[in-house]
Amino acid sequence: MPTANPLDILLSHDRWATQKLLETCAGLSEEQFHRRFDIGPGSLHDTATHILGAMRRWGDMLAGREQRPRLEGARRAPAELLILLADIASDVAATARAHPPEELVSGSRDGKTYTFPRGTVLTHVATHAMHHRAQCLNILRQLGVKPLPPSDVIQWARAADGQP
Repeated sequence: MPTANPLDILLSHDRWATQKLLETCAGLSEEQFHRRFDIGPGSLHDTATHILGAMRRWGDMLAGREQRPRLEGARRAPAELLILLADIASDVAATARAHPPEELVSGSRDGKTYTFPRGTVLTHVATHAMHHRAQCLNILRQLGVKPLPPSDVIQWARAADGQP
């Protein structure tokens, strides 16, 4: 049985669903992975890179470190994004578990400083990725990919419990 802790569910599901998406993308041609669509950031590559870039930026804020350079703009294969996902998701999870969710964190963007409870940031990271994974599922559907990768929490829970 998977965990019942909501934070663990959010983080574990987010990593799993993004991994399943990238594993599916690994089976596409380079042209398909970079093909432009009128949705979200525009391609599977750009959307997946955006998911990871946002996760890393928020993770840097949660860890209290300087923002690293943006991931967006560089061309990467799905295998490279899978490696980045493992590192970024592990970092965010470790930082999340090291601090209480009600603790406040601050970060700056466009010259403004924002302060949020850690739990708010972590929930945003997971729901932001879910929003963009749905865009990727739409793109995969338009590309004719079948089956689509699993993505919802119940599918994650069943997989974590060894159920089909």
